Amino acid sequence: MSQDSPDTRPSATPASRVRVRYADTDQMGVTYYANYLVWFEVGRTDWLRHHGWSYREMERDGIRLPVIEAFCRYLAPALYDDELEVHTRATLVTPARVRLDYEIRVSASGTTAATGYTTHAALGTSGKPCRLPDRVRLVMQPAPPGALTGARRGARQPGSTAVRP
Repeated sequence: MSQDSPDTRPSATPASRVRVRYADTDQMGVTYYANYLVWFEVGRTDWLRHHGWSYREMERDGIRLPVIEAFCRYLAPALYDDELEVHTRATLVTPARVRLDYEIRVSASGTTAATGYTTHAALGTSGKPCRLPDRVRLVMQPAPPGALTGARRGARQPGSTAVRP
């Protein structure tokens, strides 16, 4: 694969890296819970860019992907100055919806700090639901189960018991 063309294999996306800033923590030096959703957005934005489509291009093309559902399970604290890895993968793609799953790990220990997902509706510029372009659906094809980097065989994945309407 050339360096100019994006790698479209969903499981091949590199992890996004963020560092817990002092402003991200509470008085005890533990990450404030809402910041995990911000880091999901970092992972999602990097995931899209890695697969050849940025939010800016998407919006220029008349597609919006607002979050219609978000879930986060907190498993271990992320502390001030920890470097974190945000692993992102697509797990559901329909003509007008996308779900991305996330795993946030503390880089130094490999400990999973949080898992979760976001579900997005595709909207046109009018604000009404629309179909995702074929090229986008192809890029967002769900990764196979366990495709988050380093996922253990048999390990429960984020949202694995969620009921889909």
